[in-house]
Formats: sequence, structure tokens, C-alpha cells
Amino acid sequence: MKKIGIRYEDKYVMERRVPLVPAHLKRLIQDEGLEFAVETSAKRVFSDEEYEKAGAVVTDDLSGCPVIFGVKEIPIPRLEADKTYIFFSHVIKGQPHNMPMLKRLMELNCTLIDYERVVDEMGKRLIFFGRYAGLAGMINSLWSLGQRLEEFGVITPFLDIAQTHNYHSLDEVRKVVSKVGQKIIEKGLPPELKPLVIGFTGYGNVSQGAQEIASLLPVKEILPDELFNLHKHTHLPDNIIYKVVFKEEHLVKPKNPDHAFDLQDYYQHPENYCSQFEQYIPYLTVLVNCIYWDPRYPRLLTKEFTEQLFKDGKPRLTVIGDITCDPDGSVEITHRGTEIENPVFVYNPATRKATDGFKGKGLLVMAVDILPSELPRDASRFFSEVLWRYVAPIAKTDFSQPFEKVKLPGPIRKATILYKGELTPDYEYLQKYI
Repeated sequence: MKKIGIRYEDKYVMERRVPLVPAHLKRLIQDEGLEFAVETSAKRVFSDEEYEKAGAVVTDDLSGCPVIFGVKEIPIPRLEADKTYIFFSHVIKGQPHNMPMLKRLMELNCTLIDYERVVDEMGKRLIFFGRYAGLAGMINSLWSLGQRLEEFGVITPFLDIAQTHNYHSLDEVRKVVSKVGQKIIEKGLPPELKPLVIGFTGYGNVSQGAQEIASLLPVKEILPDELFNLHKHTHLPDNIIYKVVFKEEHLVKPKNPDHAFDLQDYYQHPENYCSQFEQYIPYLTVLVNCIYWDPRYPRLLTKEFTEQLFKDGKPRLTVIGDITCDPDGSVEITHRGTEIENPVFVYNPATRKATDGFKGKGLLVMAVDILPSELPRDASRFFSEVLWRYVAPIAKTDFSQPFEKVKLPGPIRKATILYKGELTPDYEYLQKYI
């Protein structure tokens, strides 16, 4: 039986999440006889005292723990030899900034299990914060909209919404957004905002979380093709917000005009497709980007198109909530992920430079890299509810066995990127990036 370590999160100043909450530690200690060492932390959303009451030892030294759970990447100097680490490693796309970490884990003969790759037989993720990224991302996008419009002298009920981390719980912020929705119903929005359109890319966990917050407002959903005629109507109500959800067939089209869009073909051969999303952008007020993206896929919004968008004056598009947050990725003007304490920037398409904050000419982008940490207690409970069931099997695993013989639950085996310092068969492709 191995002692399990829960590490202190030190990548971001405001990272307050935990992989396992005290209530689940208590059950694992009582029912499975596991031992836990929790690294002391003054900022963690669950206090040291809560973990001590659950039966864990609070310490500043996890060297005696062969298995260590965390949330985000671990700084290279803190990695130790022969450990089994479980955290979001952000290496599966060959991300250059994390290749030194992966290389060091290999040199130290470590095992790496990545939450992002814990999937079922159909490839569906089982352990995720995605819904909470969507929830916090939408709250932040509405807050950003209110602040940015105020810069233009347009006062709206969105000013009643604060950045997500200012709220104690999801229930609290839901009540605030609902009140904003009621204000819009009763008093309407300024005429220059008609029609106010929020576009969502994708329909997975992240998008569903974002749409959940939007549903607290007076929203009417329309189809993407209806956007082209919406602005032509002269008597639109001022107390309705229009919502559009874009699926893959709206985002891209085959390069060969004789071919019809095919979802599986797109996933397998994205190089045969090009973006067609830019045709919708001029009709959006807010773009909430929720898709999975890697460099094989076309971009949604390029720097070139953004420059064109502004050549005819200030466009309708005011805020981009880039929840996907791939720097220089699907939204090319997202040059970096932002921090909770410095969450937004304005991208100037003429100079192709960004300025932190709400002022300046261009598009406002909210691209917080750790959005679920703005709802740390709710998000951690949701995450832990799935993860805790895998802890005992991992703790009881004999890692001295060869990988092909090691007895790990199927989803955990699929998520094992490194085994004793070697890339496992599903992840050998990463060798070319190291």
C-alpha cells in the first residue's frame, strides 16, 4: 500500500483547486485504509484543517509519497525520481513549453498519468473541469462585455456582473446573472446594441457550461444561417439576446466544392477542409470559443480577417471569450493565456499588438487559462466525485511489473503517457517533439 501525496498548486498565483476534496479522502482512508499526505497551502480552497479533520497528514514534504496527485503542471525543479504523477500535463499535442518537463520526467524514471486522457471505450472523457471552464468563461465574458461597452459610453445591466472569482459559489453568481436577465426583460438594452448576438463554437462540456449561464438571460436561439437576415429586421425587441451555436459543419467546408461535409472525414483528414466561419463573425456581438483545437485544424479567426473587420470602422463584434485558450490557435489573436488577476486584453488589429485591460482600439479578449479555478470549491467537488474512485486501484498497483502486465483500470491505462520513464505505445508519437 502506497502513501498518496496531494501537492500544493504553484503554477498560478490564484490556482486554488484540488484534485481530491477532504470528504473523499476521508472515505478512502476509512474504507480502503489509504494514507494521505497533503502539502500545506494557505490559498487552497479547502483548508489544511479540513484535510486534517478528514484524517490526512498535512506537511511541507511529499518525498515519502511514491504517488502524487495534482491539478496543473509541476515545476521541473520539484520533480522527483521514480514517482507516479497524476495531473494535467498538457503534453499530448506536443506543446513545446512542456516538452522540457516531459523529458525530465523520462530522465527521472517517472510514471505520468494525465487526467485529460482518462476516457471510456468510446473516447469520451471521464474526469474533467470543462463544464466549469464554460460556466466561469461565460460569466467572465458577460462581465467583460459590460466593462468594454462602458468604455464606449454604453451603459448596460451587464455592469452588475463581477468577474467570477469574486463570488463564493456558483449559486451566488447564478442569482446575480438571473437578476441581470430580469433587468433586460423589464428595461431592455440600449438601441445601438440591437440585435445583441452571442455565438458559441462547439457543443461539448465547455459549451454546455457556457450556455447554462447564458440561459439565465432572456435568450432566443436561432440557426447560424438566420444571422444573415436578423439585422435587416427593423422592429426587433430590445429585451431579447440572440444565441447561435456553431457546429463543425458551420466552422469548415471541404476544399473541394464537389465534396459534401462529412464529420468523420473532417476528424480524420482536417487538411482537406478550410474555414468558413468568418462569414458569421460580422453579425456577432460576443464570440464564446469552446472547441477543441490543434494545429491540424483550420483557424476560426485569423489576424488578417480581424484587420479587414476593422477597416470599415468599429465592427459589431465587441468581446471574445476564448475559453479554448490556445495561444496563436483557433482564435489567432489570442497571443497568450491570461491570469485571473489580469484576465483581459485589447488586441489592436492595425498594430497587431495587445494592451492589457479594457482600454484601446480593437477587440477585447478574455482568455483566462485556469477558468475553473474561479469557481474552485464547486469545480473541485465535481472533479473529485469521479477521480476518487480510481485512487485506490492506483495506490494498490504494483508498478514493478512491465506495462503490458500492470493491473490498472482501463481508463487509467489509456491515460498513462509515461511508464517508468518510457513513453507507452499510444504516446510514442511524442518522441518527435522532445
